[in-house]
Amino acid sequence: MKKKTTPKDKTTSEVGFALGKENYRLMAIGFGIIVLGFILMIGGGSDDPNVFNPEIFSFRRITLAPLLLLFGFLFEIYAILKKPKKDA
Repeated sequence: MKKKTTPKDKTTSEVGFALGKENYRLMAIGFGIIVLGFILMIGGGSDDPNVFNPEIFSFRRITLAPLLLLFGFLFEIYAILKKPKKDA
């Protein structure tokens, strides 16, 4: 004789991680994009405080790195909110 499953039994038997494997993979990719954005932003300073180095205002530091960071954070939000696939 089979035991009837109630909704309560069903929820307690499906306990696991909140996110799926794909979510964690996407989050790792997003984290890598964010780290790359911060790496692109570093440098450009001068060793001598009396000497101005215009390299600090390069396209890479002012435009590319912040856009990459923004994309990385938006990608992280997507990775967290994406519904994990149900494994059969």
